[in-house]
Amino acid sequence: MSKPEIKNLGELKKSDYKSRSIKEELRANLLNNIKAGKNSFEGIHGYEHTVIPELERAILSKHNINLLGLRGQAKTRLARLMVQLLDEWIPVVEGSELNDDPLKPLSRYAQELIAEKGDDTPIVWLHREERFAEKLATPDVTVADLIGDVDPIKAANLKLSYADDRVLHFGMIPRANRCIFVINELPDLQARIQVALFNILQEGDIQIRGFKLRLPLDLQFVFTANPEDYTNRGSIVTPLKDRIGSQILTHYPENIEIARTITEQEAKRDGRNEEQVYVPSLAKDLLEQISFEARESEYIDVKSGVSARMSITAFENLLSTAERRSLMAGDDKTTVRLGDFMGMIPAITGKVELVYEGEQEGAASVAHTLIGDAIQTLFVTYFPEIKKLEKQNEKSPYDEVVTWFFDQSDFQLLDDLTEEEYKKMLDSVTPLQNLIDTHQPDLPKEDQYFMKEFILWALVEFKKLSKYRMTDGMRFKDLYGSYISGL
Repeated sequence: MSKPEIKNLGELKKSDYKSRSIKEELRANLLNNIKAGKNSFEGIHGYEHTVIPELERAILSKHNINLLGLRGQAKTRLARLMVQLLDEWIPVVEGSELNDDPLKPLSRYAQELIAEKGDDTPIVWLHREERFAEKLATPDVTVADLIGDVDPIKAANLKLSYADDRVLHFGMIPRANRCIFVINELPDLQARIQVALFNILQEGDIQIRGFKLRLPLDLQFVFTANPEDYTNRGSIVTPLKDRIGSQILTHYPENIEIARTITEQEAKRDGRNEEQVYVPSLAKDLLEQISFEARESEYIDVKSGVSARMSITAFENLLSTAERRSLMAGDDKTTVRLGDFMGMIPAITGKVELVYEGEQEGAASVAHTLIGDAIQTLFVTYFPEIKKLEKQNEKSPYDEVVTWFFDQSDFQLLDDLTEEEYKKMLDSVTPLQNLIDTHQPDLPKEDQYFMKEFILWALVEFKKLSKYRMTDGMRFKDLYGSYISGL
C-alpha cells in the first residue's frame, strides 16, 4: 500500500479512515492473518505449538506482554515481528511530539493547532516500521529518560514559568504514543523506575515533577526478562507484574532439526556457497548437538542458559576455518572436516557461563569436552554401540579398525593437507570404508570422508584409540600400543 495522499484534517474526515487504538490494530490484523492462514511470525522456528499460540492469544486479549526466558530465545525478535501486525500507515498531526491522532488529539500542542486551523490542520503519515521503540533497562535509567522532566531551556526561550506544562520535555514512553514499546531486561530496571510505569499501564496518566498530566497514552508494551535476573540482579516488582496481562515463557529448540533450521537461517555465509565450502549433514547435526550438550553440562551454569547465538557464531567460525585452510592449501573447493571444529572453540568459550568446576577445568578444556560428548551422543545413532565392557572372544565391529592402528606407527591428519591428501590418508584406513558400507550404505559420497574422520574421533572418545593434538594437526594411535611405547 502506497503512502496516502491526504494532507489535512478536512480531507481525513471525508475519507473512510477510522481511529482505533494500537491494541485494536494488532488484534484486527492478527484475526485477518489467522483467517487467511498467514503466519504472523515468519522466521521463528520451534514455537509453533508453544510460544506463538500464547502470544497470539495475548494480542487478541489486548494484553501488555512479558516474554520470560533465557538468553538467545528470540524474545526481542518476537517483539519486533509484532510491528508487521500494525496498519501500514497512520495519520499524525504534523509537528506533534506525541504522534497525535488528528481525530483524537492528545497533546496540548495538537489540540491548540486544531483549534486554530480546524480542517486545514496539516497531517503527515507514519509508517509502521517507525512505530517501534526499544529501551534496554540498565540501573542508570532514570524517570526523566522514560517519562520526562522539566526543561529549563525551553522555559527560558518561551519565557514561561515552571508552573506552565509547556516547559515539560517528554521522555521515551510518551514520544512512543501509538507505538510498540519494548523494555528489554525489565528486572534490571530499578524498583523506583518500575513504579513510575504503574499508572501508564493502568490509568494512562503520568506525573512529571509534580505535574499530573492526564495523557491516555496509546501503547502496546512488551517486556523481556531473564529468569536468572530475578535472583542475581533484581526482580519485577509485584504491582507491576500484576498490571502486565500475559507472561509467556520461551524456550530453546527441542530437537536438532529445529536448531539446524535456526542456525542456517541466521548464520552469515558472506557469499560462501555450497560449492566453495560444503558442510556435510552430520557436521551440522554435530554442531547443534554441542549446544544441547552444553545445556546439560555440569561445567556450565544452567540458569544462565546457552544462547542460540553460540551455534550461529560457531557455524560461521566453522565455515571460516574450512575456507582459510582451503586457501592456504591451494584448493578451490573444500569439505568441512572434523578437525575444523577446533576453530569453533573461541565461539563456544565466549558464549557459556562456567560454574566453579568449569572454571577449574578451563573454558577451552570444557569446549573440547562438549565436542567429545556430542560425538559420543551422535555416534550411536549411526553405528552399533561400543560397550565399555566386552566379553572375552566377543567380536566387535571395530576390531579391524583398532587392529589397523595397532600395526601402524604413525597416522597423522595435518591441518594443512590438501583435499586430495586428506582423502588419501583416510582411504588408507581401509576398515573405515567397510564400516560405512555395512552400517550407512546410503550415505552420500560427498559426506563419506567426514564420516570416516568422525568414526576415528568416536573411537577415541570410547577409549578404543588415542588422539594427540599437535601444533599442526591430529595424531591417532592404538590405545595400548601408545601405552607400551610410552613405557
